[in-house]
Amino acid sequence: MLPFLLALIAVPALEIYVIITVAHLIGGWLTVGLLLAVSASGYWLIKREGRRTFRALREAVEGGRAPDREVVDASLVFVGGALVVVPGFVTDVVGLLLAAPFTRRLTRRLLTWAMARHAARRMAMMQRHGGLPGPGGPGSGPTGPVIQGEIIQKTDQKTDHPSS
Repeated sequence: MLPFLLALIAVPALEIYVIITVAHLIGGWLTVGLLLAVSASGYWLIKREGRRTFRALREAVEGGRAPDREVVDASLVFVGGALVVVPGFVTDVVGLLLAAPFTRRLTRRLLTWAMARHAARRMAMMQRHGGLPGPGGPGSGPTGPVIQGEIIQKTDQKTDHPSS
């Protein structure tokens, strides 16, 4: 929660600093024009890539395959679009990097790698502590103690039933 609150303060402060710095360099009206131009081009890119990613998502689902890459792409375009809507240069640049196809591929790979690494760390922690932390503390599952056992899968056997 604290990092979120810090971001709520730091991002607008950074945006104001960058806008003022750019305005000192190129002038106030040019800065406003540049902000509008970046936002307009970002809106166009988000619209185009949003359609493209949702079309790919629909095709994956209709084709009967798991749309894992498409879901990540659609999420990145959505977050990128939300950042482009926020006025400012920093959020526009980050939003465009998330939404642009050539940078989105790299972002998707980095995000997938980070999520896999996080999941591996969580699995290692669960194995070290003997299960999910639950009401009984370490070594307890979500509803009580973990009981070690093995699963035996029953195979289908044809049985002959006497006809009546």
